[in-house]
Amino acid sequence: MVLESVINAVFQVILFSVIPFIWWFISARKEQSFLTWIGLQKPVVENKGSYFLWFLFIIILLFVPLTTISYFYLDSSTLATNRFTGLGLSALIPALLHSIVQTGFSEELLFRGFLLKRFKHKFGFQMGNIIQSLLFGILHGLMMFSFIPFGVVVLVVIATAFVGYLMGWINERKSNGSILTSWAIHSIVNLIATFIAMFNII
Repeated sequence: MVLESVINAVFQVILFSVIPFIWWFISARKEQSFLTWIGLQKPVVENKGSYFLWFLFIIILLFVPLTTISYFYLDSSTLATNRFTGLGLSALIPALLHSIVQTGFSEELLFRGFLLKRFKHKFGFQMGNIIQSLLFGILHGLMMFSFIPFGVVVLVVIATAFVGYLMGWINERKSNGSILTSWAIHSIVNLIATFIAMFNII
């Protein structure tokens, strides 16, 4: 299971990095490094108290609605965390790889690191953030489209798009463009959901 998790995590990061890397190589490699270009840099935080409160608030906003939707409307067997169900600490390393690298890092790299920054450059922050967040929500809705009612798909899209917007906002407005903030938020929420499955908490 560990080897499979490593392979899956590496494959997804590479998959989600290909287009951003090619785009950077063609258009920006002479101006700045790839990591800086996508925002993989240390956050610069001016007001740590405000930053911390927003950080916690977004975690709650991401976790509560999506967990509620999952509990009432989704079959747990269809969720990505299903493969960890009941495994306890024996699944710790695969759970960390899945939550932090495979989903957390790859999605933040693509949506907040690549798409938001390109849309922001072209349309300004507000419109760019709206576009990337809608794409983020739609992707999650499409992943569930075939096995849940359309109304629930709409709820998933709205909930994930809203949090995608907030993660873009906290990166650009509170973290000086660093995606490490949204990566941390995303990873924490993923880990909570995965641990719930691992220990059959709900």
